[in-house]
Amino acid sequence: MRTVTPEPFELERELARLEPAERDAARAFLLAHPAGAGAPLAVVIPAFNEEPTVAEVVAEVPREAAGLALEVIVVVDGASDDTAGQARGAGALVCDVPVNRGQGAALRLGYWLARARGAQIIATIDADGQYETAEIAAVVAPILAGQADFVSGSRRLGTELTTDFTRHLGVIVFGAILTLFTRHRITDPACGLRAMRAEVTAAVTLEQRQYQASELQISAALNGFRLTEVPTTMRDRGTHATGTKKGNNLGYGVRFARAAFRTWRRDRHAARNRLSPVNTQRS
Repeated sequence: MRTVTPEPFELERELARLEPAERDAARAFLLAHPAGAGAPLAVVIPAFNEEPTVAEVVAEVPREAAGLALEVIVVVDGASDDTAGQARGAGALVCDVPVNRGQGAALRLGYWLARARGAQIIATIDADGQYETAEIAAVVAPILAGQADFVSGSRRLGTELTTDFTRHLGVIVFGAILTLFTRHRITDPACGLRAMRAEVTAAVTLEQRQYQASELQISAALNGFRLTEVPTTMRDRGTHATGTKKGNNLGYGVRFARAAFRTWRRDRHAARNRLSPVNTQRS
């Protein structure tokens, strides 16, 4: 199950494929934290202007989950505050990208760094403190048990302490839409607490710069990976939180729906090919 670290020349080739805005930051990260030397479980945290909360989140992440040694990788996405310094001081490995490109782009780079470090499993959690870091083990456990390749937390199966009714309704509606697209029961399409086998992040196509949650779930399902959900907790944002960066509810919903539909339209042929009689006979 251990991810094979690329040979040095392959690593340079992969670095060259990164976006110019992130290439130097990724190279500096790997100079400080060499490829192949990481823990089997990497927790990737995307962060943009999360100085008030990121250190607390990093400090709360256990250094072992579900029996696996763990490291935290924070990808700072063009922050104008001291997010990088706070995360580094709390013990995270930090990749500080100077340009803000969006949470999806930050996560995509974080997945790449985790694979380069040799992670077997990659988990994610947000930097704003809305999720319980102790529940990382819960999303990792089904993967270790061989029951799933991709596990998402669900506030609907667990506990939701937020008070935004419109967002709550949106979770139900978009959960139904993603269930239709993927033919998997999805109750929470936008949970930031998830875990996946490292190879999932390399096999799926990730293009969304912001609304990657739906893209990741839909693409993983349509490419034949096994999905499941586990109950998790979503806390209300504290008074120290910097506010949502995703815009108002209507705008967020429209953009989320657009990303989900585009991913389904792009990847649906993968499911058709996988289930075609010819491929079934060959398997």
